[in-house]
Amino acid sequence: MQLKISEYLKPEAIIMEIKAKEKLAAIDELVAHMVNNKLVSNGEEFIKALAKRENLESTGIGDGIAIPHARTNAVKGLLLAFARSPKGIDFSSIDGKPSYIIFLIASPENQKSEYIMALAKLSRLLRKHPVREMLRNANDPEEIMKIIKENEE
Repeated sequence: MQLKISEYLKPEAIIMEIKAKEKLAAIDELVAHMVNNKLVSNGEEFIKALAKRENLESTGIGDGIAIPHARTNAVKGLLLAFARSPKGIDFSSIDGKPSYIIFLIASPENQKSEYIMALAKLSRLLRKHPVREMLRNANDPEEIMKIIKENEE
């Protein structure tokens, strides 16, 4: 199965400039945005699943990136969201640096393989320094989508 990140990230799930200054507030803001755009049915359930996952181990993977993720039946299928923080948010990253690019992954409980594949693909994509730079400098959701589509494997 060839999973494409660009197929699961919708322009309406992109926040170009997140207002939150800390990790849980950023997660709340992203989830509220997804609920407002009818992408998530139960925001509370989703936030609980994300917070539980975040308590196990930080999803700040370093290089200015955080990928909070959870499996929950608050979503109907695999879903990605994107947010950018101009000042950076402390996601307790492994390198101790703030996260400027946040990708959120959600999938229903029964889609474990798609969920793991999305996480792996996204991690691989974001290892590329030029991709991170382009995402940090993009002007609108369409440009974010184009960068991902052109650089994913």
